[in-house]
Amino acid sequence: MKKHIPSVSGSFFGRKWKYLTLQQKLTALFLLTAVIILTVNLYIFLLINEMTGRVEEVYISNVNLNELSGALDRIQDSVEEYLNTKSSDAMEEYYRSEQAYRGLMEGLNTQVTDNEILLTEKNIYGLSESYLELAAGAIQAKRGRNVERYGALYEDAELLYEEIHTFIYSLNNTQFKDNSRNYQVLLSSLRYMELLSVGVLLLVLLGNISLIIVSTRSVTKPLKQLAKAADEVSGGNFDIGQIPVQSMDEVGIVTNTFNEMVENIRNYIEQLRLTMERENQLKERELMMQSHLKDAQLKYLQAQINPHFLFNTLNAGVQLAMMEEAEQTGRFLENVAEFFRYNVRKNDEDATLQEEIRLVDNYVYILNVRFSGEILFSKEIDESLLHVRVPSMILQPLVENSFNYGIRNISWRGRIELSVYQKGKEICISIWDNGAGMEQERTDQVLSGHAGEAEPSGGSNGVGLKNVMERLRLYFQGQAGLQIFSEGKGTGTEVLITVPAEL
Repeated sequence: MKKHIPSVSGSFFGRKWKYLTLQQKLTALFLLTAVIILTVNLYIFLLINEMTGRVEEVYISNVNLNELSGALDRIQDSVEEYLNTKSSDAMEEYYRSEQAYRGLMEGLNTQVTDNEILLTEKNIYGLSESYLELAAGAIQAKRGRNVERYGALYEDAELLYEEIHTFIYSLNNTQFKDNSRNYQVLLSSLRYMELLSVGVLLLVLLGNISLIIVSTRSVTKPLKQLAKAADEVSGGNFDIGQIPVQSMDEVGIVTNTFNEMVENIRNYIEQLRLTMERENQLKERELMMQSHLKDAQLKYLQAQINPHFLFNTLNAGVQLAMMEEAEQTGRFLENVAEFFRYNVRKNDEDATLQEEIRLVDNYVYILNVRFSGEILFSKEIDESLLHVRVPSMILQPLVENSFNYGIRNISWRGRIELSVYQKGKEICISIWDNGAGMEQERTDQVLSGHAGEAEPSGGSNGVGLKNVMERLRLYFQGQAGLQIFSEGKGTGTEVLITVPAEL
């Protein structure tokens, strides 16, 4: 019976949402609303914090002017005290005050401008430079005991001191008025921002409530439909339509199962009605199926018996050859028996590289007996890797391909090399031959599985390259690789298998 599967069309998010469980949906809904509220609150907090900072910075210019005025007073007091007492404390206080005042002067405008405030700052800066020069001169004159000079310099400095204070006072008043107006504007903006924040939070709250209502409706609506359909079925009405399945959460799975149950009940009732009419046909079919089953079981038993009969026959041949002292014949039969025993025993198992290499040795020995030792076979094996487990029957088919398609019909002496080594985090297994080679197009076809493998010949075990690639992929969970390298016809071919050193 065909199952009713919900459609997966729509957006990527919609498809993902359909396959979430109820717990996942509710958790996602809670996290979404929490993130929205948190984001909005954070944004509003940053805006209000910025506005508060701007309000706090409104009167910073007045604070700076007050600090400038205070530093100027400390310079004047320290100069006056030094001129009166010539004490080292007064001198140290003068230098500290003068340095602090110069630091505050750096915040004043020094450029020519039409702005009244900036022009006043420029005047204060210029007068301050002159005042500091006069004050420093008075100090030096006092230290040199030049009474007339330090008295004249002090009087000039005092006049500039008064003038600078007048400019600072005037500028302070002007900026205070401007700052007061800015303060009122910022205060109004802050109140507006508070009202806007409340409005935004209310909108977000309403949006979240709407989102919750819509989401919960998507859960409760299918439950209501399911309850109504179950009530119909309990009353004996099985001719109800399929309940649409909108998602594959717990409700969707129960709904889908309910649809299948109703369909199965309808089919069962229909089958009961037709049972009497089909009774004879069913009996004949059962007899025929039993006959086919017995035939299949018989063939299966024969398939199991034949290999063992072959092994026993070959072993008997080995014993007979030993009795007749035909060592070469005995060794040949022993290799053949071992080869076929491995093929049957390992078809559905994995094996170590040592076992796989031993099978290749048996196979090459058999070939050399058949073809009078025409194949040169060499190995370069890292013995520390012999314990590594791989799918069974992956090396012998590759060596068989190298023989059949690589060196079998060439005019020069065929050679096959088997190498096993570790490179970084991968184990490499290489089967190389000096045979016919392959074009790049053919290599691509083989690796993509579109080469169209021929039926296995009588000398083949029936395991093709595509089969080897697929079993490697399944065994190593997609972490194994198989590559074919050839520079063209007559250049030989290398098949390289790479498997992870640690799975």
